[in-house]
Amino acid sequence: MSVEINIAGLPHDRIVFNPSPLAELGAMLHVLAEPGHHPGLHGWATATASGLRPDLADRLTEADFLWRSARSDLLLPAAPRATLAEELDDLDRMDDEKFVAAAFEVTCSSQPEPSPLVDAGQRARVRELSAARGPRQAQFTDRMLENPAALRAWLRRLMEDCEEAFFADNWQRVRVQLAADARHKADLLRRHGLAEAMAAVSTAVSVGADGTRIVFDKLQDGRATAYADGLTFIPTAFGWPHLIVLNRPGWQPMVQYPVAAPELPKGPALQLMQQRMEALAHPVRMRLCRTLARGPHTTGELATVFDLTSPEVSRHIAVMKKAGLISTRRRGRYVLHQLDLPLVARLGSDFLETVLR
Repeated sequence: MSVEINIAGLPHDRIVFNPSPLAELGAMLHVLAEPGHHPGLHGWATATASGLRPDLADRLTEADFLWRSARSDLLLPAAPRATLAEELDDLDRMDDEKFVAAAFEVTCSSQPEPSPLVDAGQRARVRELSAARGPRQAQFTDRMLENPAALRAWLRRLMEDCEEAFFADNWQRVRVQLAADARHKADLLRRHGLAEAMAAVSTAVSVGADGTRIVFDKLQDGRATAYADGLTFIPTAFGWPHLIVLNRPGWQPMVQYPVAAPELPKGPALQLMQQRMEALAHPVRMRLCRTLARGPHTTGELATVFDLTSPEVSRHIAVMKKAGLISTRRRGRYVLHQLDLPLVARLGSDFLETVLR
């Protein structure tokens, strides 16, 4: 399994490295929503969350589906700007259909789908998936579908309030590091070629044998093509271990890569190691782990994403639950499953990094 970006015919000077304020804000918001993904940032997440005004924390909870389980493409600009305001201006120029379709890309599928603003079937699907995540997200979804202009203005204010509350100070602290990393990668590309530059981005990134593809070793499949607009790599100080590849059809591809990999805390030996490793050995369960690591999902959602029947998914879930790898909770009529990240971290940092990549 891998994600590939076709770069056939693309001059190497169209492959650029550039920091993005909006992408870094998205990474920070993800850390606040899912600190278990980022053991090295627990202190920052705790201190930042405790310092938020109650009204801002409440609004972040309303919109956190945009950055919790997966990062919305809206937060990953292919043409980074110098300031957050400029990147928000670019979002304001996007038409409603494209904006809403990207906002509600809530599965791992990279297949093109119609906007829920114009397709009744997609609108019903989005509402069903939102309801599974609780009444607040369901209400948010209804607001977006009924009055996208008002919701877009609300989201911009939310980003601006985050900038004032915590982002501006943190951006000032990391932007020099990110700019230096981007210059270093660009210099490697210019002096030593694409293969060496990609190896420096991540050990999970390589160049295909024919030189026409960049391959990302991830527990998912995806394909994209870099056309004349090029390919952008965005460094992040808050992203490890995630390696994000935007391969949405019709969008310029981009990659967000972490500039550092902190060590995970060491845990004790586990009596159930063999059972857990056997449970993880199945390729379908490995792929399920990737989705369940990003947030809670229902059996029905997993069946849709992986093109399986609900009974098939239930059998795999039962095996992982028996091994203690996942937790399950009920929310109304929905049963939600999620990977136990602290336990998985004790199984090994290599495995955790792979499922979160």
